[in-house]
Order: sequence, then structure tokens, then C-alpha cells
Amino acid sequence: FQDVSHMVIFGFGFFLMFLRRYGFSSTGFNLLIVVVGVQCSLLIEDFLVFHLQKEHEDGLKRITKATVSMTAVVISTGAVLGKTNPVQLILMTVVEIIVFHISRWTNERILQIPENTSMMHVHLFGAYFGLAVSSRFSGPLPRSEKNTSTLKSDLLSMLGTLFLWVFWPSFNSVLLTNKNKAIYNTYFALTVSAVTAFLLSVLTTKDGKFRMTHVHSAVLAGGVAVGYAAQSIEYPWIAMILGLLASLITILGSYCVQRCLNPALKIHDTSGVHFTFGLPAVLGALAQVVLLVIKNWADLSRYVNSCYEFHTISPFPSLIYLYWICVFLPIGLILNLKPFKTIPVSKYFEDQFYWEVSF
Repeated sequence: FQDVSHMVIFGFGFFLMFLRRYGFSSTGFNLLIVVVGVQCSLLIEDFLVFHLQKEHEDGLKRITKATVSMTAVVISTGAVLGKTNPVQLILMTVVEIIVFHISRWTNERILQIPENTSMMHVHLFGAYFGLAVSSRFSGPLPRSEKNTSTLKSDLLSMLGTLFLWVFWPSFNSVLLTNKNKAIYNTYFALTVSAVTAFLLSVLTTKDGKFRMTHVHSAVLAGGVAVGYAAQSIEYPWIAMILGLLASLITILGSYCVQRCLNPALKIHDTSGVHFTFGLPAVLGALAQVVLLVIKNWADLSRYVNSCYEFHTISPFPSLIYLYWICVFLPIGLILNLKPFKTIPVSKYFEDQFYWEVSF
């Protein structure tokens, strides 16, 4: 629980601190939505326990699950970073936590997906929910200096990345009974993705130098991709291949997404959650399907005829998440209503709009 709390509060708080004039808001608002969201998540869990007559869980496990659930909201916040006020963020947090719990309930009760696997969809859900909300917000002004970083902000953001990297094995194993295999596989995937990130950064820059934005995002890709299958991967080299592919997708996808996809869809993804968390999560979901099909190849016909097994080895849970994201796409429109005092574009990425700042 302590490791997961470090990740969500300290790690993501600094991870999102790359904008030159949005440091107070990145860390402060992150803490605000985490503490609000954890309380909301616990209340929803209590309601489900009462309504579905489930067994009461240990208090520490409940608060740990609530903190893990908040990862989805924090990732979503990265897509709209600097464009929302605290009231909008709190409303988005409450709605997203409710939708996430309904999605988990759908997976666990109807599709019979194991709890730990269902919870590991936080990266996929958070990334695409955030992109859906971001599509309803205007992009920044052209050539705005506030939408850039400085040496100091990049350094602080990299500090958050390091904390996330160190604690990611705990995150992928926290809900498992047998944690050792998940810890080993996550660590192997993270190490390979880190090496690949440095290598590709040199190969994709004109001057042959490392680029901090590449390392900042791609070193975490292996941990995201291996989250679904961390406990079921039998050989370390499989986890290492996943880490390599995830890092490759993150760096190469950043060029494609930023230059082609986002302009076409009119989406401004402030912190690049699409290629940092979304695409590696899609890779991880597909890898889990492939691994389970290979593992049960001899009995595949039995699995196809069984509702439980078929949904366990299919990408249907991911489609359920995309369905919920489409259903709640209008949340971006709601956040832009006049009562929520939408920030003018000229005030995007500005701490002074909310905080007492002394220079």
C-alpha cells in the first residue's frame, strides 16, 4: 500500500510537473483528486458489498484497491493537464471512478474476469477516458510558450518517472497472492524498456543525443505492457520482449500520434498519455490473449465452448472499456458548461490563475 501510494501521489505528481508554469497545480491538484477519489472509491465499494452481499475485505486491501483505481484518474488528468480547474477535475474524478467500478463489476460478475486482471485495465481505461474528455477542450494557442518545459521542470518530471519505475513491480503484484513471478517479470520488462528507450532516443534524433521526453515516457512502457500477464509469464525472455516492443511503440508512436492522429481527431494530449500508457496497455492486452491461447492451445475448443474461458482469453474486456468511454464521451461537454467556469485558452497552463505565486 505504501509503494502504491508513493506511485500515485509522489510519482505521478512529479511525473506531470513538466510544464514551465504549472508546477504547483500539477502536484497540488494531483493530491486533491487522489484523496477525493480514494474516498469516493471506498464508498462505491461499500455500496457494492451491501447491494451484492459480498464478503467484507480487510481494510488495508480495500484502501489499496481504491488507490490502485485512482491510477486511471491520474492518467486521465494528464490528457487535460493545464486546461481544467479544480471543480472540473473533482467532477471528472467522481464520474470516472463510478464508471471504472461499473466496468470492473461488469468484467468480474458477467465475464468472470479475475479481480487482479480486471484491475490492471487502469492504464487502458485512464488513457482513453482522458483522451475522450480532452477532445471536448480547445487546444492551446499556437506557439504558446507556456505549453513547453524548462530544464528544471524536465528534471523534476524525470524524478517522478524514477519513482514510478522503482515502485512499478509493487503495483503489478499488490493484488496477487503469489507475488514473486509478477515482480520478476515486471522488473525484466522495465529494464529492457529502459535500455530500448535510451537506444531509440539516440537513433531517432538528428544530432545523436538523448532526448529527455523519450526517456521520460518510454522507460515505463514495459511495466504497463506486462501488467496484464505479469503472473502468467513463465519465462523472463517473454517479459523482456514485451518491454522492448512497448518501448518501441511508445517512442515511434509519439511521432505518429502527435503529427497524424491527434491533429486529425482534434485532440490535444498535454502529457502524451496515449503513447505513454494507452498504446503499451493495448499491447499488453493483446499479449495476454496470445499467451493464454498458446497455453491452452490443445484444449482451445473446450475454451471456446465455455463462456468463462472464452471471455478470459478474448479482448472483450478491453472492448467493454472502450464502450464505457464512448458512452461517457459527453463528460467533456459537461465540464465545459458555464457553471464550471471553463478556463479561457489564454489562461491555460498557468499557476497564477489558482495559486499565490511569488517570483
